[in-house]
Amino acid sequence: MTDLLEVDVHDLDTQMPELLNELLTGTGAIVIRQAFSAAEIAEARRLIHHYSDTEGDKETHFQGANADTIHLQRRVWNLLNKGEVFEQMVQHPAVMEIVGRFLGSAFIMGSVAANRLLPGGPGQEPHVDYPYWDMYKRNEFPMNFNSSFPLNAQATILLDPFTPESGATAFLPNSQGDLRYPDEHDRKHFFEYAARMTGEPGDCVIFNGMCWHCAMPNVSHDVDRTGVLIEYLPKFIAPLEDLRRGVRADVVERATPMLRQLMALEYPYPEILDDNTGEATIGRDVDAESHSAIEA
Repeated sequence: MTDLLEVDVHDLDTQMPELLNELLTGTGAIVIRQAFSAAEIAEARRLIHHYSDTEGDKETHFQGANADTIHLQRRVWNLLNKGEVFEQMVQHPAVMEIVGRFLGSAFIMGSVAANRLLPGGPGQEPHVDYPYWDMYKRNEFPMNFNSSFPLNAQATILLDPFTPESGATAFLPNSQGDLRYPDEHDRKHFFEYAARMTGEPGDCVIFNGMCWHCAMPNVSHDVDRTGVLIEYLPKFIAPLEDLRRGVRADVVERATPMLRQLMALEYPYPEILDDNTGEATIGRDVDAESHSAIEA
């Protein structure tokens, strides 16, 4: 049994080195208890259940062995279009502070979705998350690719009790240091030594996407297990969901500066450089000149 390191939101600056070390070289996961109010959780849950009940089956992942029960795991994508509560959830102040230190201050959001696991719903194969999620094709990744720096931080917001019976996410502590996709021979070790991300509605688990992890089967008889899944990435990693094109105009218009950053609206690349005027835009001296002009 591994207890997740709990974040003290009232003393975040003091605790920050410990939190970052826990994510990069420790167990790989931390938790903010009761990060969201009961009203926020209820509204998010209502919306996700509505969309998962009324929309058709959506793309899902890591379920190749569960074709007969895959209908009991329901995904809802692009949550920024599904309700204003999700706009607030993705920019929780403490999460922004931690992820900004972990991935760099200009980090973006790669995806915001929900996973609803109904009673009898299947677990997943142990895996790592995007952009590592297809590392079983190792020849497509650079030489010396390693875990000394992170390219992903995941946040899971619990909308229901996450218990062993309801299929709370399993993860192998410290596995982020061994940057590879777990193969079939690793599964016995994973399931023997995995810890669980258990908690109550309103909790928010932050974890390193290099950690081996998976949803577990929901063996309860009457508990839906729903979570909001948020993927954060460094600014230079292509996001999983195309938020620039997929998010409605009204969401963009009311977005805070932080939400605009998360949607990668402030990051210009890729762009057609051939259309740009002849001026210097990148370089230490250019940034210094811009900073001086702002101060003036």
